[in-house]
Amino acid sequence: MEQSFQIKKIAVIGGGSWATAIAKMLLEKVDHIYWYIRRDDQIEAFKRTGRNPSYLTDALFDVSKISFTTDLTEAVKQCDTLIFVIPSPYLRNHLRKLRTKLNDKFIITAIKGIIAEENLVCSEFFRQIYNVPDDFCGVLAGPSHAEEVAYGRLTYLTVGCADEKKATQFAEILSSSYVKTKTSADVVGIEYAAVLKNVYAISAGICYGLKYGDNFLAVLIANAVQEMNRFLKAVYPIERNVYDSAYLGDLLVTGYSNFSRNRVFGTMIGRGYSIKSAQIEMQMIAEGYYATKCMKEINKHFRVEMPILDAVYNILYNRQSPAHEISLLTEKFR
Repeated sequence: MEQSFQIKKIAVIGGGSWATAIAKMLLEKVDHIYWYIRRDDQIEAFKRTGRNPSYLTDALFDVSKISFTTDLTEAVKQCDTLIFVIPSPYLRNHLRKLRTKLNDKFIITAIKGIIAEENLVCSEFFRQIYNVPDDFCGVLAGPSHAEEVAYGRLTYLTVGCADEKKATQFAEILSSSYVKTKTSADVVGIEYAAVLKNVYAISAGICYGLKYGDNFLAVLIANAVQEMNRFLKAVYPIERNVYDSAYLGDLLVTGYSNFSRNRVFGTMIGRGYSIKSAQIEMQMIAEGYYATKCMKEINKHFRVEMPILDAVYNILYNRQSPAHEISLLTEKFR
């Protein structure tokens, strides 16, 4: 089965901005996709207008090429390849609706978060909880913002999978005139890097909100990639280059861009917003908020020196003063 596997039918699982961007990329190459979206009203509006009414509304779709469904089991049964793009805090609840197995599907996670109940990155969650084999677990990594994909701006993506043939197949499907792709076997490392860059983007936003300048932000990001590298070596010690785009590139785009919801969230915190008020005003999930607590728990086992993670945790969960915590952090950098 492994040697003969071919991607034939693809389902996008999720209705947000990154799911919408992924669907746009897929439909550059494939004739038809299935698309699981939770809300009937969102689907009905999508069918009428050819646009996702809630996210990336400028992106126009030929809806005749899309089978929409609110039934997750139907989408899974119909397809051999499933791209999960549901925010990590909600993934478990969606999967509770599932009435069929997953372990014979090619699972690609485009979720940049951790499943909090088990403190697992998503590929580990699918392997441990749903018995999906290693070579049927993949990950899609940036650097990429959904908004720029929607505009057709040049984007570089990395597809991670232990099975290089599957990674190559999926990478070829995503590639187009504006999307360049490559593959990697470092699934877990890429996932943890994607989780951590959201935490570091919150720290960058906090510093911006506190009116630190570009000089300090550059030092912060330089220290963040070192901190990321220390953690990746501890949790999954294989040979990797953290200066590749899937690691450093994703960190840079998330830490610097105004499209980054984690940076925006951090900026609000730095300007004095409460956690609740920032979340309400954003109306979007900042994965880094949840990831900060999970990573702090995970690092209790590995005991890696992670001062930026610790500072963000103290601000978000111990309600420490952002100005005080960042001031302490500045003394740890050189």
